[in-house]
Amino acid sequence: MTPSAASADNQVGNRLGLSKGMVVQELGWDDDVDDSVREAIENAIDADLVDGDYGDVVEAVILWWREGDGDLVDALVDTLTDLVGGGTVWLLTPKVGRPEAVDAADITEAAPIAGLATTTTFPVSQDWAATRLVAPKSR
Repeated sequence: MTPSAASADNQVGNRLGLSKGMVVQELGWDDDVDDSVREAIENAIDADLVDGDYGDVVEAVILWWREGDGDLVDALVDTLTDLVGGGTVWLLTPKVGRPEAVDAADITEAAPIAGLATTTTFPVSQDWAATRLVAPKSR
């Protein structure tokens, strides 16, 4: 890996609050996801992302979501299945103006219904933005 690639990986990992040894679950993967973001996350945690069949606790969930993927509340509730109390859900959506972009109001409305709070949103790549949702401390 080149120094600039390592720096980009560290930047994405740091922005997402991810570090070596964390278990991160990925949901909503499809052919349109940004593989450079996935690679940066895997490099930051020094492991592969786990999928929905993992069956053990995870410290963070990456949910790729597009307009038309279904019911966002249901998808957010599903992210809590394996998430440790106090863990973070990162909702990755196409940026405004991109095909299948998700309206910010839809996220703001869905999060509290699912028991999550929206904290921040920022770009993670040219086409994708990440919204940080925090889970309840205890369930």
